[in-house]
Amino acid sequence: MEFTLSELASKLGLTLRGEDCTVSGVGTLESAGPNDVTFLADVKYAELLETTAAAAVVVSEDFAGKVGRALVSANPYMDFARLLMLFTPPQGCLEGQGVSEMAYVHPDADVHPDADVYPFAFVAAGAKVGARTRLFPSCYVGEGCVIGEDCTVYPSATLMAGSVLGDRVMVHPGAVLGSDGFGYVPTEDGRQKIPQVGRVAVEDDVEIGANTTIDRAMLDTTRLGRGTKVDNLVQIAHNCDLDEHCTIVSQVGIAGSTKVGRNVIMAGQAGIADHVTIGNDVVVGPQCGVRTDIPEGKRMGGHPAMEYGTYMRNMSLAPKMPDLFKRVKKLEKELAALKAACQGGTDE
Repeated sequence: MEFTLSELASKLGLTLRGEDCTVSGVGTLESAGPNDVTFLADVKYAELLETTAAAAVVVSEDFAGKVGRALVSANPYMDFARLLMLFTPPQGCLEGQGVSEMAYVHPDADVHPDADVYPFAFVAAGAKVGARTRLFPSCYVGEGCVIGEDCTVYPSATLMAGSVLGDRVMVHPGAVLGSDGFGYVPTEDGRQKIPQVGRVAVEDDVEIGANTTIDRAMLDTTRLGRGTKVDNLVQIAHNCDLDEHCTIVSQVGIAGSTKVGRNVIMAGQAGIADHVTIGNDVVVGPQCGVRTDIPEGKRMGGHPAMEYGTYMRNMSLAPKMPDLFKRVKKLEKELAALKAACQGGTDE
């Protein structure tokens, strides 16, 4: 795949500085070759501009004069991401082929003529699939599911009955939406299952990572708000409600009926207890254990979760604890000896 720099500049709305040339790839400042485009987003790597072999660099105005060819950008990181999309061919080879003869689509399903259903995909009765949506091999779309336009459901992803996807949703391989929530009632004969009769609703522009599981609500809806991005291996339990543009990183676990505000970030392996409310713009640090509500705008760390500044002070003190313990024990012995001496003097 080849582009001239002037073509890239036109497509991305950037300004080309230097002579035009043809490029065919991308790379880092260190790995890029004479046919590649690279970028500079962090000034601490600016010294690499002197040694990079790249044909051109996506840079801010401040660094445009330091390279032979520059694609000048107000946000180099974002624009390089847009450029990467031009160099990345879409996965799949059956675009425009419609429904494969080797797929199963129930007669009562409604698949748009512009959708593509790959071999061995399964679309159940009452399901609806929107225009330009792609269902890859071995994916399962259950009864009454609704999938919007321009969605991608990758191989072996599962949408259980009643799951709803908005437009431009991407579901990566092995993800499961709409499995039963983990709900039981203790009885004398063991735990009795509580039927899970709700659904999962995913709004527009959401991406769901590989092998992530999102449980259907017991009643009502488990919801992922518009623009939310969920990494691989995440568990979101029944009746959770995540608002717009959240970022949920790998191996996070969110227990049932938790409410999450807008623009919340949860770092890897964070654990959120059930029935917790997390305010807008909160950052939950890695391996953080959240057991109580978090107000808007807080940055949290540790287990149990505490404000990040307190957490960092505790972490800095932790290596000193063994020495402090020894010093305290020594002081206790000296104090005990001093008390004994004073008591002895009084008795005399």
